[in-house]
Amino acid sequence: MTDSECTSPKNRADPYGLRQKVATNVFQQLHHVSRAKRGQVMGQRGGFRGCTIWFTGLSGAGKTTVSFALEDYLCSKGIPAYALDGDNLRHGLNKNLGFTHEDREENIRRVSEVAKLFADGGIVCLTAFISPFKADRDAARKIHEDAGLQFFEIFVDTPLEVCEQRDVKGLYKKARAGIIKGFTGIDQDYEKPEHPEIVVKGGELSIEESVNSVLELLQERSVLPHSAVETVKELFVPENAVEAAREEAQSMPKYQMTKLDMQWLQVLAEGWASPLAGFMREREYLQTLHFNCQLDGGVNNQSLPIVLPVHDDDKERLDDLDAFALEYDGKIQAILRSPEFYEHRKEERCCRTWGTSHAGHPYIKMVMESGNWLCGGDIEVIERIKWNDGMDEYRKTPNELRALFREMKADAVFAFQLRNPVHNGHALLMQDTRRRLLERGYKKPVLLLHPLGGWTKDDDVPLDYRMKQHHAVLEEGVLDKESTVIAIFPSPMHYAGPTEVQWHCKARMAAGANFYIVGRDPAGMPHPDGTKDLYDHSHGRRVLTMAPGLTQLEIIPFRVAAYNKKKGKMDFYDPERKEDFEFISGTRMRRMARTGEMPPDGFMAPKAWDVLCEYYKKLQQQQSQ
Repeated sequence: MTDSECTSPKNRADPYGLRQKVATNVFQQLHHVSRAKRGQVMGQRGGFRGCTIWFTGLSGAGKTTVSFALEDYLCSKGIPAYALDGDNLRHGLNKNLGFTHEDREENIRRVSEVAKLFADGGIVCLTAFISPFKADRDAARKIHEDAGLQFFEIFVDTPLEVCEQRDVKGLYKKARAGIIKGFTGIDQDYEKPEHPEIVVKGGELSIEESVNSVLELLQERSVLPHSAVETVKELFVPENAVEAAREEAQSMPKYQMTKLDMQWLQVLAEGWASPLAGFMREREYLQTLHFNCQLDGGVNNQSLPIVLPVHDDDKERLDDLDAFALEYDGKIQAILRSPEFYEHRKEERCCRTWGTSHAGHPYIKMVMESGNWLCGGDIEVIERIKWNDGMDEYRKTPNELRALFREMKADAVFAFQLRNPVHNGHALLMQDTRRRLLERGYKKPVLLLHPLGGWTKDDDVPLDYRMKQHHAVLEEGVLDKESTVIAIFPSPMHYAGPTEVQWHCKARMAAGANFYIVGRDPAGMPHPDGTKDLYDHSHGRRVLTMAPGLTQLEIIPFRVAAYNKKKGKMDFYDPERKEDFEFISGTRMRRMARTGEMPPDGFMAPKAWDVLCEYYKKLQQQQSQ
């Protein structure tokens, strides 16, 4: 039986005679634990948030879909939520109820009381019930209001014809054929809410848009803190204020940024590190350094410090100012307001970020050579940052990527972070992820192929050649062009292993990804002393499954791929047939490309291999001059 209503024999209305028994001699007992106390211990964000969100609408309107998506979102943000679905409750608590008017009334009464208990416990309770009668919904509201709990009626207003087209359960068809009697919308009236808190247009809005409309309501009613609502916080000056900001900045003292600073400014400006409002102040810096998170307003993963190092003379010059301009390559880029200077304890920063302070590590070397002070402050970026290198069109912001995914009608986005050329082992992992998502019922999974575009160490393949190589992979049909978005992630590379992989994952969440493919040794490198790898190759993916603030992203675990000599192509490694496989390391791949040696057939798309050989040939020519 379902809440979608079908007729039942009268003798099923009350088979056990339960409603003939009325409880007497019962007294309300007061709890010793207050709601404020429950709010302190429930979830990750503190504060009492108990309430009921009551979704009502026709069968097939999308009530359960939206409520389950909202439940998933809230839980991923550390806010306890539970969805009560009509069909599910009729399998348990309400299994003795039929679909007479009286039974429907009792069904909603029971649900209302259960929802009140959930809400009183500090949980955001989501109910998805047709609940066609106004009197029943009003009674549900009164039960909550009498208990001092917030109640929000959400009318999922989906046209009858759309619900009939969906008809996932085949109930409309049966109702039209007369098999089901008293079906809401066909031969049973649905009393539309007169004053719901919001109306969700189920036939017009996407699931994400529907969820966002409810989130906005919960923010307005102080159920949710602003930090719990997933927004990308861009730091650009509004278009109508650009000229005034530029004029103001011209009159200010200026700080000359390095290229590395400029790359981090772009990361901040475009919202990859939301909710940061600028370069980290000391409080934010300490939270990242010690907890890998930002904790004010809730848990937001931010495992890498995004800071502005300043030398002694600049600190002395800028220390007492309310604001100063940030300049790069002769052009004012931003205004930094309310600056806060604090000591750059370099060894502590390095040991906590990388697990070592060995100056042979290329990024650590840059840290050690940078200023003795860090400057935090709010950033106002005057205009979109461009590098004019022919690749700016691929530097899409998180908001631009989200809009593109909506335009493509993507129902799942899986991201692959890389700083190396793509070989067919990588492609196999991406192809397999797409196949598995389709098997799970997703209709339009989209791959975000997202090479890192900031600073990398000298022996890595530079961005322009990596982009050419990635395009060659697409041209060869190794990856599906129609369901792949290639874009550049502007962040510099830290080579900080499990600490950095959290940053890579968090940033893709900002872009709208809900699945993340993690590699074998993400963000790893050999120890600078040459003795071993700096990080255990499995720790990156294991840490991601435990990292706070990343729970809304599903981690796709790495599967080892190697060259299958029998099949003549890359394949998932099978230890039972290890003699069939050959591992081609990155070092060997680079050596073959330098010498012009061809890899085994099926290792890499031929055009993509040609691009790699072209780069190493050019590099050799430059080194010989």
